[in-house]
Amino acid sequence: MSAPLSHIAIVGGGTAGWMAAAALARVLDTRTIAITLVESEAIGTVGVGEATIPPIQAFNALLGIDEAEFLRATRATAKLGIEFVDWRTEGRRYFHPFGTHGVDFGAIPFEAIWQRARLDGDAAPLEVYSICAAAARLGRFQPPVTSGNNPLAHIGYAYHFDAALYAGFLRGKAEQWGVRRQEGRIVGVQRAEDGGIAAVVLESGVEIGADFYVDCSGFRSYLLGETLGVPFEHWGQWLPNDRAVAVPCALGPEGRTPFTRSTARGVGWQWRIPLQHRVGNGLVYASEHCSDAAAEALLLSNIEGAALAEPRLLRFETGRRARFWERNCVALGLASGFLEPLESTSIHLVQAGIARLLEMLPVGGGTPADIRRYNRLMATEFETIRDFLILHFHATARDDTDYWRRLRTMALPDSLAERIAIYRASGRLYREADELFSKTSWLAVLHGQGIDPTGYDPIADGMAREDARARLARIAEVTALAATRMPVHDAFLRAQGGMAG
Repeated sequence: MSAPLSHIAIVGGGTAGWMAAAALARVLDTRTIAITLVESEAIGTVGVGEATIPPIQAFNALLGIDEAEFLRATRATAKLGIEFVDWRTEGRRYFHPFGTHGVDFGAIPFEAIWQRARLDGDAAPLEVYSICAAAARLGRFQPPVTSGNNPLAHIGYAYHFDAALYAGFLRGKAEQWGVRRQEGRIVGVQRAEDGGIAAVVLESGVEIGADFYVDCSGFRSYLLGETLGVPFEHWGQWLPNDRAVAVPCALGPEGRTPFTRSTARGVGWQWRIPLQHRVGNGLVYASEHCSDAAAEALLLSNIEGAALAEPRLLRFETGRRARFWERNCVALGLASGFLEPLESTSIHLVQAGIARLLEMLPVGGGTPADIRRYNRLMATEFETIRDFLILHFHATARDDTDYWRRLRTMALPDSLAERIAIYRASGRLYREADELFSKTSWLAVLHGQGIDPTGYDPIADGMAREDARARLARIAEVTALAATRMPVHDAFLRAQGGMAG
């Protein structure tokens, strides 16, 4: 019988490290299972990922975090979705909402009815049927109601927050729950007889030995990649962006919009993420098509207020480690892989890795079956998100630069090509197992990027056209009315005690 788990060491702090520490400490009894986080103040963190997606609420709930306290501590704002500007063609925009479009009609999905109406020329624009899109356009926000046949029950939301403040907030919780923080730079690793990790050695000479290690060392992937030799799978053939330049600026006249904006540029795309006290901005681009100096100039010429810091350059490779769990080590965050931040999935991938680790807490260093299952599930998580990201770049009519001409003509992964082919023929949407993105997300981006089916799902014929027309009109009417009755976003933040100072 394997020895019971007695000590977990987390290598690296930042958002990933402190998310892991807080979650493990909340679930485990730190009186019997020690949790040590090793980090060095001398080593910086990436820390620019400020936008999230709705599963973050489940993570905060697991930790028992009060939303108002969280909003105040991280200077957070609400996020109802993402507005995409100039992606399909210059001058056009669309909204990827959280929540849902309309409602299903029993066994007949909303999108089947809407696609049939679109082909008949009877449908209103897709966003008309989304409470999140309607509220975002008006600058309004409230959490969903929990009862009744009400559009407000279909609100989905996430947050924009200061990633460094979030890491510090979680550190306070984790240490309160028994996590021990060890300051120091790791300079070596001792290997166990079975090839696993026996201890990490600090510059001070201190050795941290544990049963199990969580690698949160960032792009370096010090334990999983460098020490255990797990190779990196490159996805640059599909997602060629490999640089980002980021800078915060003062809030402009647009203010604290309850959504992220992504604006396509000739060499990449630019994010706008409003917090309570500032706006986060960044340009993600391919170094093959743009120099770092040109990218910085392009970003600074397209921000709404005075820059509050010097622009920060980030270099990255898109892809993932061939395995995420090797022997007695799991990698989280950038140490496990990176998918560019277009759909704000970086923090979610940390959360997904933590959730599956909690499902399969290692016995000893971990059983081979657990390790295989963890790796299979995380590989699927990365690959389905990868396909969703590729869709944005490939499905475009833009051909104004070499960058866009390359992306719109690239070969697709078979999994994405199949999904697009099914949708083009019938408008059918599906969700593979428990993949992250819902039918709402796929519909918003497929339609927004200009892919529309030539036919419709025959299940729509289970409802007469006249009935469907009336129901669609009613959904649009009620949705618009509900959005106008929501409070403005700033009023919600003030009610939570935010925006002070």
